[in-house]
Amino acid sequence: QVQVVESGGGLVQAGGSLRLSCAASGRTFTFSMNNMGWFRQAPEKEREFVAAISWSGGRTYYVDSVKGRFTISRDNAKNTMYLQMNSLKPEDTASYYCAAGAPGSSWNPREYRYWGQGTQVTVSS
Repeated sequence: QVQVVESGGGLVQAGGSLRLSCAASGRTFTFSMNNMGWFRQAPEKEREFVAAISWSGGRTYYVDSVKGRFTISRDNAKNTMYLQMNSLKPEDTASYYCAAGAPGSSWNPREYRYWGQGTQVTVSS
């Protein structure tokens, strides 16, 4: 069984920063061999791609709305992925989900096999 656990969410004022972490592990899961991604979902909206990172960390991808503000990274020695979020806006308010196991660095949530429970990010204006 694969465990995916997000942390680091919270309440922040517009313009502030947060860093999300995602720890993934399992008996049959090798973190360093898995492409990973971050998604978010606001109330009454569909789950939205935020960022993805290849297994080595050498390739990263972002949705246009967060480019220049968010940075995805990973530390394979710690089995952990991060999302540094700067210059936060009220429209960034959502539950943020970590995902793993896609065949590539994908924007499509259907391609990810493993998901965390989410961490809430709330940005006040």
